[in-house]
Amino acid sequence: MLYIIPTPIGNLQDMTLRGIEMLKSASIIYAEDTRTSKKLLDHFNVQNEVRSFHAHNEHGVVDQLVEMMQRGHVIALISDAGTPGISDPGFLLARACHENDVLVTCLPGATAFVPALVSSGIPCDRFHFEGFLPHKKGRQTRLQFLAELPNTFVLYESPHRLKKCLDQLIEHCGEDRMACVCREISKMHEDVKRAPLSELKAHYAPVEKVKGEIVIVVAGK
Repeated sequence: MLYIIPTPIGNLQDMTLRGIEMLKSASIIYAEDTRTSKKLLDHFNVQNEVRSFHAHNEHGVVDQLVEMMQRGHVIALISDAGTPGISDPGFLLARACHENDVLVTCLPGATAFVPALVSSGIPCDRFHFEGFLPHKKGRQTRLQFLAELPNTFVLYESPHRLKKCLDQLIEHCGEDRMACVCREISKMHEDVKRAPLSELKAHYAPVEKVKGEIVIVVAGK
């Protein structure tokens, strides 16, 4: 069996009791970054063996992991923060498990875009999750597509690209389009700013160095 286990995106107390129990019961834990995950595991006294599973090795180890589970091992998959498979490795392994009759269980839990979307005050009955835009090739094409959507869309962005991203959103969506920038969700300095894109640009313009994980929620056309 494969356990896909969300881990906190900020406050460690967001970890579920069931998630801790499943981590302790797994034969082996595969983590995106073993050093980062070790802090979480130590906090909850999880002593199981931890191995690496990340974007650079997932293609090479998927078959090996499926074979291990077919022999009876229970593997737990975690990412640095949030739910594996959402802008993090996990899809390939889940698909391989289904193709080889290995059971897959994913716990409900932490992921950044849901609290950002719900707290934004922007319609969330229908939405498009885009995740990270391409850095260069294809970025403008995706922005053109998103700008025409009738429904809310959600982006992940790095802090050093936020100002550029807001400029590009204004270019494609117009300065009056309502949006919300959510930083550091579930952390001590959580910050939610909701305003037209032009006001968000003005708000962050004097900030020399934007910090934190960022989710941008943009209203539909």
